[in-house]
Amino acid sequence: MRAIRARYNPYLQTKHRLEQLKQLGHNIDKVEFIVMGGTFMSLPETYRDYFIRSLHDACSGHTSSNVSEAVRYSECSKTKCIGITIETRPDYCLKAHLSDMLAYGCTRLEIGVQSVYEDVARDTNRGHTVKAVTESFRMSKDSGFKVVSHMMPNLPNVDLERDLAQFKEFFENPEFRPDGLKLYPTLVIRGTGLYELWRTNRYASYPPSVLVDLVARILALVPPWTRVYRVQRDIPMPLVTSGVEHGNLREHALARMRDLNLECRDVRTREVGIQEIHNRIKPEQVELIRRDYVANDGWETFLSYEDPEQDILIGLLRLRKCTNETFRTELKRGQVSIVRELHVYGSVVPVHAKDPSKFQHQGYGMLLMEEAERIALEEHGSWKISVISGVGTRNYYRKLGYELDGPYMSKILGPEPV
Repeated sequence: MRAIRARYNPYLQTKHRLEQLKQLGHNIDKVEFIVMGGTFMSLPETYRDYFIRSLHDACSGHTSSNVSEAVRYSECSKTKCIGITIETRPDYCLKAHLSDMLAYGCTRLEIGVQSVYEDVARDTNRGHTVKAVTESFRMSKDSGFKVVSHMMPNLPNVDLERDLAQFKEFFENPEFRPDGLKLYPTLVIRGTGLYELWRTNRYASYPPSVLVDLVARILALVPPWTRVYRVQRDIPMPLVTSGVEHGNLREHALARMRDLNLECRDVRTREVGIQEIHNRIKPEQVELIRRDYVANDGWETFLSYEDPEQDILIGLLRLRKCTNETFRTELKRGQVSIVRELHVYGSVVPVHAKDPSKFQHQGYGMLLMEEAERIALEEHGSWKISVISGVGTRNYYRKLGYELDGPYMSKILGPEPV
């Protein structure tokens, strides 16, 4: 409705929304954009540039003639763009697309996967292979992006056993292992091919209790370095012919997990703000926790400050040792490490403020960066460490000794390779 009211003008959409949030009492020092609802990167380049330019200009108040100018002014605006997420597909996540998204100031990708089964991808007319999925994951992570995947349980030709098996594969197979997940159980909506299969009894949705049980078991598989962003699509229930019958599926699944004595240890469940709101508990003994794993041909290190006794997460950092296959020149010469995410949780604190009762701006981010630099130098053997930084957070990294290096912020750790 906001888009319709603004006649789909991205500048006005952003400006009006910022004004609304400010009037409601929200601090608008930091904003994050999510460009979703279709494959943005399939649109003409001129329109994409205009759209992204408008987002940055709405933050800075400047009228730019191109994306790079818009990004320059956005970098020092009062309302800082701390990140842009773009929803895309594996076939629109190739080198040229990734480079364009880096130029936009994009830091996170949402890639539509839906299923790890080749036959399901074919039968649902995905238009790409599972191999294309794993390749897009590798290229995206080697470029520094955080990767969030969309998955759909209960697709045609997938029974309960096969559904559970594909999520085990998704989290355990190094070819996948996303940083985040949006879980979208299949919905039957009038006017679709699936509706015809359902109408002629060639497709049936899981009963509500079975779906809740499946989602509970999927959440139990999620590793502690992955964040579950959503557990169902935000579609009005009257439009759904068959499928999810609960508007609060995640709550039902978490309740079922308690019944089954299962735990959900994803990032969202453990983050400090959620724990304080839901369980009225605060961290006491905070420690630096390190988890290493292999994903998409690369060595990943997930660093976090946590209260391990209460399982509360305060801040995290994702560090990757770039593979030899990376195509970005900034990351290609010699061994380079890249920080793909740095995030401290809790209530938002304005950019230049401090609040001792909150966790942002208390030094956790700097401590995580120091440990990442040590690992990059001593264990990866990297001469340089780079960060995929939101446009509005570049000055934070400058204070830590980083300089602009193409779309990245980089710091020299040792002698440059000859």
